[in-house]
Amino acid sequence: MPSTYSVTQAQALLPQLLKDAVKEESITITRRDETVAYLVSRERMEAITETLDLLGDAKAMKAIQNYEAGRTKFLPLTALDK
Repeated sequence: MPSTYSVTQAQALLPQLLKDAVKEESITITRRDETVAYLVSRERMEAITETLDLLGDAKAMKAIQNYEAGRTKFLPLTALDK
């Protein structure tokens, strides 16, 4: 199935599109050839939300930057016992 539908098509095919959303990254819904909505699976939306939360967290972003720059030190879990 294509991944772009008009509003009219999407209304007629909604039950099938909901099933397909799990398999596809996203389904685009258009009106007069302009995108008006996306249909995404719950898992995909949760991943998007988690990413946005991380991007909005200054401490998390600093930790990611430190890791990418090789400035992160990892210790074994046994270090917690000391």
